[in-house]
Amino acid sequence: PTETEQDHQDTLSLMEYVKYDFGFMFAYSERPGTLAERKMEDDVPEETKKRRLQEIINLQQKHSLYRTQQQVGKTVEVLIEKESKKSNEHWSGRNSQNTTVVFPKGNFKVGDFVNVKITECTSATLIGEAIGYSVNSKN
Repeated sequence: PTETEQDHQDTLSLMEYVKYDFGFMFAYSERPGTLAERKMEDDVPEETKKRRLQEIINLQQKHSLYRTQQQVGKTVEVLIEKESKKSNEHWSGRNSQNTTVVFPKGNFKVGDFVNVKITECTSATLIGEAIGYSVNSKN
């Protein structure tokens, strides 16, 4: 509540300066029984909230894609967490920056630390090929 257009522009400016790796963004909504509901008027129209949120999401996606694109061609260490949601022939894990990395299973298993050469990306996911166990793996 009470966010002005200048406040919103300041948020976008800060995001442009910091270029966060990822973010969790939501429009404000009143929650019954909270202090905010009792003390603050929700004076920002719903259409304005939707527009501002979309602007923030779009900017964050741009920054996230920029960050993941910087990893293409590099080798990253990945802790295998689970089977990929999109393919039972791929593993999904995370690197030390908490970015999801997907790659073909090979002979690896959940819990292994694997070096993965990144070949492509989306704004949220690195995609690559495993090139072997990392020094941290207890294979």
